[in-house]
Amino acid sequence: MAKINSPITANSYQVGGEHYTNKGIQPWDAMAAWMSPDEFEGFIRGNAIKYLARYKDKEGLKDVLKAQHYVAKLVELITPQAPVKRGRGRPLAKAGKRR
Repeated sequence: MAKINSPITANSYQVGGEHYTNKGIQPWDAMAAWMSPDEFEGFIRGNAIKYLARYKDKEGLKDVLKAQHYVAKLVELITPQAPVKRGRGRPLAKAGKRR
């Protein structure tokens, strides 16, 4: 479960139970460590496609929500993260801009 005032990330929840969130490490975090970035992105994309392709034949809305969860993880993977100053908790100003 996400802490109060913490951003909601794909790792902070699970669709369809708690069998992954109760583990010491999320399986997709282990895969991200073992795979190249391209392999891991492909794994995430493939699972989103899998759940969308089968939703009418298997779990319906639950599968669509699982696909949405994988898409949320994909968005996190491909969204550039702003660098954060140590101890300040604020993103650095972009080059060329002054505060």
